[in-house]
Amino acid sequence: MMFDITLRMLLMLVILASSSVKAATWVVTYPGPLFEGDKRHEYPEAVLKLALEKTGVRFEMRASERLKYQAKALRQLRENIQVNVVWSMTDRQREDELLPIRIPIAKGLIGWRVLLTHQDKPFFRKKIDSLADLQVYSAVQGLDWPDTKILQANGFNVLAAQNHTESSQLISRKQADFYPRSVIEVLPELNALNADPDVKLKNGIALHYKAAMYFFVNKKNVTLARVIEVGLQRAIEDGSFDALFYEYHGNMLTTLALEDMQHFELENPLLPINTPIFEEAYWYSPLDAKKDVSPAQLP
Repeated sequence: MMFDITLRMLLMLVILASSSVKAATWVVTYPGPLFEGDKRHEYPEAVLKLALEKTGVRFEMRASERLKYQAKALRQLRENIQVNVVWSMTDRQREDELLPIRIPIAKGLIGWRVLLTHQDKPFFRKKIDSLADLQVYSAVQGLDWPDTKILQANGFNVLAAQNHTESSQLISRKQADFYPRSVIEVLPELNALNADPDVKLKNGIALHYKAAMYFFVNKKNVTLARVIEVGLQRAIEDGSFDALFYEYHGNMLTTLALEDMQHFELENPLLPINTPIFEEAYWYSPLDAKKDVSPAQLP
């Protein structure tokens, strides 16, 4: 592990930094849910709480009601106002502008994408045998999302929408063929009360590119970054990180059965050079799903 040598030193620095004020409490503020009933924030919030608990620091977590959209939250984090932690898919620009904690909090699931489409589009029933077969169809993604550039770099025609809502509308109006969604997001979106019943999951196909969702802090907030990093590493080592991961994602992974899908591997030209791609404990692999996910691990 890359952090094995420095873990104790980092924790000592954290303790020293906070011990000058015995009653000091870390106030950790992060973006709130995008809309009422939005549950996508629950897992990152739980991981953040676990990491802070593992270090033993006093903390208070607050969800900002003023910051919801990711682009604005990242902008405010750069300016060091309103929030001091944001979780987001990493890319080179974000790592240049912010301070990443390079431990993928969702074990790379953000890079596993399944395809939403309208059931009246020919694409829904079209047999796809190769990446070339898929590239003739149009995808939709958010304008400022790293995924847009990744798909374009891999030869896809991508319609850029302002946000998730507009992306979904383009699929509902049949103006795009498919909408790649992370496996973390797709089932709650399909099951939402306001979901379009004509939007379905394309069976048997997934895209994959190496991608990581990190916690980010302001570049000047080095001590908070160290607190989170130490806590995450401790949680990985004692197994509580994986337990939390499967608590939130185990049923979804069983339902989608990525190990049974045909998946097309894509290059991610935005992946920063310091991404810990060789740290096996950090990543989920569908090939290991049957041996890694036992009934006892599922909620």
